[in-house]
Amino acid sequence: MVDSPSAHAPVLIVDDDRDVREALQLLLKVSGYTSVGADSPASALARLQEMSFQAALVDMNYSRDTTSGGEGLTLIAEMVRLRPTLPLIAMTAWANIQMAVEAMRSGATDFIEKPWQNARVLAVLEAVIAAARVRGNVGAAIDDLRLPDDAGVIAESASMRRVLDELHAVAGSDASILLLGENGTGKTLLASRLHGASRRAKAPFVRVDVGGLAPTLFESEMFGHVRGAFTDARKDRVGRFEMADGGTLFLDEIGNLPLEQQPKLLRAIEDGQFEKLGTSLTRRVDVRLVSATNASLRDLVDEGRFRRDLLYRLNTIEIHIPALRERSEDILPLARKSLEHSCRRYNTPALPFSAAAERALREHTWPGNVRELEHAMERVALLARGPRVEVEDLRLTPAQSAPPPLASGALGGITLESAELLLLRQALQTSGGNLQSAAEQLGITRQSLYRRLEKHGLRGGDDLAG
Repeated sequence: MVDSPSAHAPVLIVDDDRDVREALQLLLKVSGYTSVGADSPASALARLQEMSFQAALVDMNYSRDTTSGGEGLTLIAEMVRLRPTLPLIAMTAWANIQMAVEAMRSGATDFIEKPWQNARVLAVLEAVIAAARVRGNVGAAIDDLRLPDDAGVIAESASMRRVLDELHAVAGSDASILLLGENGTGKTLLASRLHGASRRAKAPFVRVDVGGLAPTLFESEMFGHVRGAFTDARKDRVGRFEMADGGTLFLDEIGNLPLEQQPKLLRAIEDGQFEKLGTSLTRRVDVRLVSATNASLRDLVDEGRFRRDLLYRLNTIEIHIPALRERSEDILPLARKSLEHSCRRYNTPALPFSAAAERALREHTWPGNVRELEHAMERVALLARGPRVEVEDLRLTPAQSAPPPLASGALGGITLESAELLLLRQALQTSGGNLQSAAEQLGITRQSLYRRLEKHGLRGGDDLAG
C-alpha cells in the first residue's frame, strides 16, 4: 500500500515559464499532490530554506542561459547541498546525453524531457518519492526489515514476514532478483524497498514497464539513441540502463518482453555493455537487476516464448509475493491503513468498520489483491455516510471475487480458440468492460489482454454481448 501523496509535504516545481509551472501544478493537484512553484534558481533555494518538500521538479535552463543547462546543474548541486535526501527530477526541452548524465552526477534522481507525458511525470514522481521514503529508513532496514507504517508495507502474516526476511538476506548483495506474484501484490513497492536497503540506495532506482513498451521503441527506451538515429529522433535520448548506472534497474512485467528483444537485453545484462541507436560506441554501466512478473517464466521457456539463458540471468534469487488471500492476517490492517489515507486525501471523517464489514473483508477473495483493496477503501472514503463502515459501503459483489463458473459440460467439443474467446467475453461481462479488472480476473496483464482482444477482434467495453 502506498501513502496518499497529499498526506505529505508538497512538491517543488522550479521553472521560469509560468505556463509550465501552472500546467504541472494542475497535473499534480488532480493526482492528489500539493505543490509550490518557483520561477528562478534563487527563488527555489529560498523556498528550500523556508519549508520542506517531498520532491522537486527542476528545469535545467533559465533566462541567462537557455540551452546549455549550466544554471540547472548549478541549482541541482546547491539543492543537494541544502537538502541531500530530497529527490530531484531534472527536466528540459533541450535533452541530450551529456546533460542527463551531468544532472544525475550533480545529484538528480531521474530525468524528464519536455514536452512531457503526464503518465511519465507521475510514474517518475511516485517512484522517486517511494525510494526516498525507503532510504530514510535504510539504517533500520539493514538491522531489521520489519517496516514502519510510512514505508507502505504491512506484514502481520507469516507469509509476508518470510518475504521481508528474504529481502533482508539479499539486500546487501548485487544478485539479480526475480519477484513473482499476481497483479496488485506490491511487487513495485518491494523492489523499491530492496533498492533502499542496498548499498546502491543513494543511486537511481529506475523502473521500466516492459509490458508497456512498443516493440519499435524498446531499444531507444532501454539503451537510448542519438539525434538522427531514425526518422523522429530529433534529439538525443538517455536510455534506462544509463539512467540507472550505479543504481537499480527494475524491469516490471518482464514476462511480456517479446522474444525478438530478449537477446538485446541479455547482452546488456551479461556484460553491462550496450550501444545507443545510431552509434557504434559501446557504453558500459553498473546496474543491479530486479525483475517482476505475474507469469510463469518457466512455462514461457517451455513454450519457446522466453529464453532460458535470460531467465537464468534474471532469477539468481526468486522471491514469491503472496496474494492477499494468502495473507489473511494482513487484510484488516491494510484496510484500516488504506481507509485512513483515503479519508485524509478526501478530507472525510475516518470511520471504524462494523463487525459484519470486517467479516466481509476477511472473506472476500481479493482477485485484484492490495490494489483492489485500496480502490475499495477509496470508494468507502467517498461514499460511506454512517457512524461505521457497513457491508453495503464496501460494495464487494460476487463478481469481484470470481467470475461465474462455466456450466458443466460447457467445454465439451469446444476448441482452445473458442474457449479463450468465451473466457474473454465472460471476463468483459463480469467486469462491466473494465479492462484492468478483466485482466486481473483472467490472471494476465493488461497488455496481454489487449493482444488477445485484438486477436479475436474484440474492443473491450464495446463487445460485452455474445
